[in-house]
Amino acid sequence: MSESRSEKNWWHSATVYQIYPRSFFDSNGDGIGDLRGITLHLDYLKKLGIGLIWLSPIFKSPMDDNGYDISDYQDIAAEFGTLRDFEELLEEARKRDIGILLDLVVNHTSDEHPWFMEARKSEDNPFRNFYIWRDPDQDGGPPNSLQSSFGGPAWSYEPATGQYYFHQFSRRQPDLNWDNPEVRCEIYNMMNWWLDKGIAGFRMDVIDRIAKEVDSEITADGPRLHEYLQEMHRETLAERNVLTVGEAWSATPGSALLYCGEDRNELSMVFQFEHVTQQWDQLYGKWRSKPFDLVALKSVLGKWQHALANDGWNSLFWGNHDLPRVVSNYGDTAGYHRESATMLATALHLLKGTPFIYQGEEIGMTNAVFQRIEQYRDVETLNMHRLHIEAGLSVEEFIAGANRNSRDNARTPMQWNSAPHGGFTTGTPWIESNPNYPQINVNQNLRDDRSIWNHYRRLIALRKSEPVIVYGTYQGYFDQHPNLYVYTRTLGTRRVVIIANFTAESVTFTVPNELRGRGRCLISNYENIKELESGVTMRPFEAFAVLQQIERSSSC
Repeated sequence: MSESRSEKNWWHSATVYQIYPRSFFDSNGDGIGDLRGITLHLDYLKKLGIGLIWLSPIFKSPMDDNGYDISDYQDIAAEFGTLRDFEELLEEARKRDIGILLDLVVNHTSDEHPWFMEARKSEDNPFRNFYIWRDPDQDGGPPNSLQSSFGGPAWSYEPATGQYYFHQFSRRQPDLNWDNPEVRCEIYNMMNWWLDKGIAGFRMDVIDRIAKEVDSEITADGPRLHEYLQEMHRETLAERNVLTVGEAWSATPGSALLYCGEDRNELSMVFQFEHVTQQWDQLYGKWRSKPFDLVALKSVLGKWQHALANDGWNSLFWGNHDLPRVVSNYGDTAGYHRESATMLATALHLLKGTPFIYQGEEIGMTNAVFQRIEQYRDVETLNMHRLHIEAGLSVEEFIAGANRNSRDNARTPMQWNSAPHGGFTTGTPWIESNPNYPQINVNQNLRDDRSIWNHYRRLIALRKSEPVIVYGTYQGYFDQHPNLYVYTRTLGTRRVVIIANFTAESVTFTVPNELRGRGRCLISNYENIKELESGVTMRPFEAFAVLQQIERSSSC
């Protein structure tokens, strides 16, 4: 492994906390979370051990897609506050040694962005080439069959000029034309403007899609993608010690090092989603999930650990603003809520890479079980509801799928205490709170030393204190075992053995000879810690990590 590279990157031992500002804390009673609400809770995050906060978009936006449709890259959405509120957040976070990552959404803008408002006026407008326009097909319909990720054609007709514009998401999110060097220059200037303010870096939304070639129906991993990312690095990042994380749904272990290899001069790491999509149905996608398959999950996680073992870097996450709550997805919210949530945290946080915690994950927040489509707010869910019902999926099946995988599961308000709406707001929240907030909230967790929150706090502290957790090599065991995830992390003469039971049943197994022996338990979600003897019985959703001293093998 390339230890020299690892030693120079400050973010390798850090843990990132993602905040969805709209749902974190409302400081003024309007039902929408805001920047001042985040500032008020920085001490909470500091106590947890967080080193970086990733903010989902806070920029000016009509909020067709909850801020991922930006109308001004250098202003703050009024419902979140002002630029001065952001500067105060940045300053207060810096005092606590917490960096701020902004969400860079540059595949597309809002249709209310001044660039697009000009571009749609006429074919000879100076901003026309900032976006992607095509004439209708011979029958007057869309130029080709490309579909939007939110459902329906990826083309919308503009009557004023008689052409279609391209959008990979909502029709109110027209894609930028990255082939135009003026577009790229504007983006780089904007990035430098924020970096000069002292932010710690960017999470880059769907960055694998910026180099699309629509006439060839290429929407991700276009041939000029890495040329653009290298140019971006030269123009904005090269002289700065910041973190960049690219969201790349199309990334594979084979392509990951193109993004984050040491000598590539592109990004620090990518978010890849193979462990997410392997659970989805081939026809209906996430709206009809497959049964959970631990062997498949371990295969994906192990594959990525090995692919980036000596170069590049892994991002580690169970959830985010687009994904279901981890304990609802992989755990047992009814019988073993605490045990399964802490098991999942252990299994993930002790892998090699930088962990990302999505707000509320650290207290075990669960999916919101809505009964009616009217309770949802997510534009993707609402669009897909119509399309899937038309395609033959029953209403009941769709609601069941949405309750499992809709993006709104992650967007219900943060549960701070047992007050109305979980203490998120004194007003009416923009989306309904999960009704279990009296039982699952921050205050309850802080009072219990064995809580999910305190388990996360211990895991975060271990990463800061144990280099083997940051830099140790990964080795999986029992890859075909349907219930247990067993792996080691080794650095020099120190080895950590991690064992996690993903089921509600007790599981007995034989410990491999080379893993047996005494050691120091670093963390466990049960009391009465066991030794790694010949046979071990794992209790329901039990997980623990043991640090062992081993003999260094000869390199002759």
